[in-house]
Amino acid sequence: MLQFPSDFFWGAATAAHQVEGNNKHSDFWLMENMEGSMYKEPSGDAVDHYRLFREDIGLLAKFGLNTYRFSIEWARIEPEEDQFDESAIGHYRDVLATCKKLNITPIVTLHHFSSPHWLIRDGGWESEGTPARFARYCAHVMRELGTCIPYVCTINEANIAIGIAKMIKQFESGGTSAAQVGMNTDMQEQMKRYYSELSKVFGIPPLEVQTFLQPRTDNGLKIIFQAHTEARAAIREASPHSQVGITLSLYDVQSVPGGEALAAHSLQEEFVQFLPYLQDDDFFGLQNYTREIYGPEGVLALSAETEKTEMGYEFYPEGLEHVIRYVYKHWSKPIIITENGVATNEDTRRIAYIDRALEGVHACIADGIPVKGYMHWSLLDNFEWQLGYSKRFGLIEVDRTTQGRNPKPSAYHLGSIAQMNAISKI
Repeated sequence: MLQFPSDFFWGAATAAHQVEGNNKHSDFWLMENMEGSMYKEPSGDAVDHYRLFREDIGLLAKFGLNTYRFSIEWARIEPEEDQFDESAIGHYRDVLATCKKLNITPIVTLHHFSSPHWLIRDGGWESEGTPARFARYCAHVMRELGTCIPYVCTINEANIAIGIAKMIKQFESGGTSAAQVGMNTDMQEQMKRYYSELSKVFGIPPLEVQTFLQPRTDNGLKIIFQAHTEARAAIREASPHSQVGITLSLYDVQSVPGGEALAAHSLQEEFVQFLPYLQDDDFFGLQNYTREIYGPEGVLALSAETEKTEMGYEFYPEGLEHVIRYVYKHWSKPIIITENGVATNEDTRRIAYIDRALEGVHACIADGIPVKGYMHWSLLDNFEWQLGYSKRFGLIEVDRTTQGRNPKPSAYHLGSIAQMNAISKI
């Protein structure tokens, strides 16, 4: 059995909009329900985690896991600008109390893709005013709940706009599957109508609709990371004991002869350029799902023989170890794996993915790299944005007709690894 540190975080993750349901003040709710939506289906009740969180966290504890990463929904806390909903604060206070009761360590994310629709109407993630607005929201949450939050991530996958822009470019050139881009195959035909409808629902010109999951200008990227730094300062003032970090999504970037320069550029673009914004963080949230291999002309297409996930990614859990080692070359503080997982209907492949990923994590720890925990994505089969409910990442299957929970063998498998490590240290 692989031996991990006694204080290692074993957990699973969710995102509010993907699991809670009926997040009606969110920009995504508007986009899912508008005419001509590019979403396969609306989120609706999602998996009703807003009501069933006690059951879900109880299952996480039953499996033997000790940590739950979840997000607080800005659109619920501040449905209109500078108007805070105390009942929403009370809800998340109850979530944190449930974690405490079950001896589950919470890792809280304050922005996981979705934003209040009023923010988008006022310039969204290209607006110079967004960092201050985000910091104000974060300060309010942490003043109310910070005593119960030991670890807080400001923004989930703050670098994702770069990956989205790259995937759209690859898609348009025929190099990436529609599933991997996360959009329907008739994307190009829908775009003109889509942006026209966006303009209607947000009440602003089409080009001014700037949600988080869009390609960004250089200034837009600066605004996102400025939002992180301003939020970090606000969090530390409101809740000095809370450890603050951010999460980035990182491919395991590899190359074949002739692709070295492009691979180096990719790493610079998606990670290294942002390091100055992160130097004062307490930890780094690392998220990895697969690899990219660069050749002289760009990312190599996957062969027909390559095992692929439901998302069209290469099944490659070894990428996690490689990314940890790369990050550690530039970052000497603690690392938490805030997301790692696989979309598959074959749970035996999820178990294999977990085992191979954890072998890599263990090797990194053995070499002295301060990896503090592993959060599997995700706790529940959930709403996968434009792809609706068709992709299954969860440790728990959900019957959305009844909202019944059915834990998969992989849930007990990951939990058994955590439990065996806990028992071995008693």
